[in-house]
Amino acid sequence: MSFTIVEQAPARMNRSELAVPASKMRFLEKAAQSSADVVFLDLEDAVAPDEKPQARKNAIQAIQELDWGDKTLSVRVNGLDTHYMYRDVIDIIEQSGERLDLLMLPKIGTASDIYALDMLCTQVEDAVGRQKRLGFEIIIETALGMANVDEIAAASKRNESLHFGVADYAASTQARTTMIGGPHADYGVLTGEAGDSDRQYHWGDMWHYAVSRMVVAARAYGLRAVDGPFGDFSDSEGFRAQANRAGVLGCEGKWAIHPSQLDLANEVYSPSEADITKAKRIIEAMEEATAQGLGAVSLDGRLIDIASIKQAENMVKKAEQIAAAS
Repeated sequence: MSFTIVEQAPARMNRSELAVPASKMRFLEKAAQSSADVVFLDLEDAVAPDEKPQARKNAIQAIQELDWGDKTLSVRVNGLDTHYMYRDVIDIIEQSGERLDLLMLPKIGTASDIYALDMLCTQVEDAVGRQKRLGFEIIIETALGMANVDEIAAASKRNESLHFGVADYAASTQARTTMIGGPHADYGVLTGEAGDSDRQYHWGDMWHYAVSRMVVAARAYGLRAVDGPFGDFSDSEGFRAQANRAGVLGCEGKWAIHPSQLDLANEVYSPSEADITKAKRIIEAMEEATAQGLGAVSLDGRLIDIASIKQAENMVKKAEQIAAAS
């Protein structure tokens, strides 16, 4: 372990994160009753320009009046390059009370963006005497943001999570796709050599680098890593595949842009009973090995050591967190 100890963000449940346009109160009411771990009330992309003032009022009303249970509650404000953002932040903090947990910040490009929003939030919170500091969810969805992802992750003590905004990222990098997440048929390789009769075409994951890069920055600075949207909400198997691959890379949750994706996300990002049992056996085996003065031991024909314990402990801790929230 490095001599530099990284402070970890609050350990919130973040398996599923439901995006809800704040322009429609009936959507907000349904979101409050959903199975989402986190709900973000959207004032940005899902809201037309002339609906934004009313959406802001709806969000404030929903935060104050709806029963959100033990869900983590967030609001996605508009971008720093718009004239809506400052009023989003001021009105939400001044009028919504203490129930709100997080602000989601879109299209963050530099650490200075975070600094500016931190300053504004601090001033408004101090002015109204807010007891709880709002945390920041940061969407990495531009080439500039990805280029500066390390500095962004470290920019504020308010930072809690990084999210991959695949659609705007694709537009920013001029990727040859119009899909929101998912694979692309042209991103692949041929096996064999020219002239071979049995060559096969294998698709790749065009988002692998971006997600992996974001995960490294998030974990390096103690933040949660969350995968963004999968646009085809009629394709449950496609969603599951994308969620699994992000989970393998280190994400602990994924957005849901439709309620049908919530249970899928909660399932994918919850350790199975088999995984939990194996993790507990690893911990027990290493405890026995340590008692015998050994640094490693064999379990089921495989070597396990202190690194295995850390992996197992993470899984058991996640299972306990899920059980406590049930």
